[in-house]
Amino acid sequence: MTESALEQILNRYQNSFIEKVYASENQDSDLLMDVFNISPALKRENRQYWGRELGMCWQLLVMETCKTYCSGFQSALRVGSDEPCDLVVDRYAIDTKYRIGSGDSGTLKKFKSYGSLLRDRSYTPVLLILREDNLPAAIKACEVGRWEIYTGDASLEFIHRLSGFDLKSFLMEREGAFPANR
Repeated sequence: MTESALEQILNRYQNSFIEKVYASENQDSDLLMDVFNISPALKRENRQYWGRELGMCWQLLVMETCKTYCSGFQSALRVGSDEPCDLVVDRYAIDTKYRIGSGDSGTLKKFKSYGSLLRDRSYTPVLLILREDNLPAAIKACEVGRWEIYTGDASLEFIHRLSGFDLKSFLMEREGAFPANR
């Protein structure tokens, strides 16, 4: 059952967060932060760590949902040594991001080239971003690369339409159930 597999992912990250030893100003929270009871202040203590871990958790949750509920699921598409998306469902080439905060030229160039590469292969490139506070230049680069971009609730609605599974409700029902620190 997928809910069990999804809870296993959340439990694994809960344990990782509990074991983490912590070496400005954004007060925004999101659905995954709420599940793990991560405050904005705690997240600010090590943004890179939390961004990386929550990003991987988001990716795994989306992949497991699509793998379980979408008949046309395929794992990441590989083109040579590149992996331009995390998963494929039917003709959607889907990449997941927790947040896009990097505006370095290499990152922006990849977004543009991967979108074109996927379109050339007859896929619709879709970017599912959980957070809403993304770097505008990076979003613009994705638009230039012809990605369909969904952020926040729109990402969760896309997943629901595609899979028939309400991941947003699943996560909201688990708010605070997997605290990152005990």
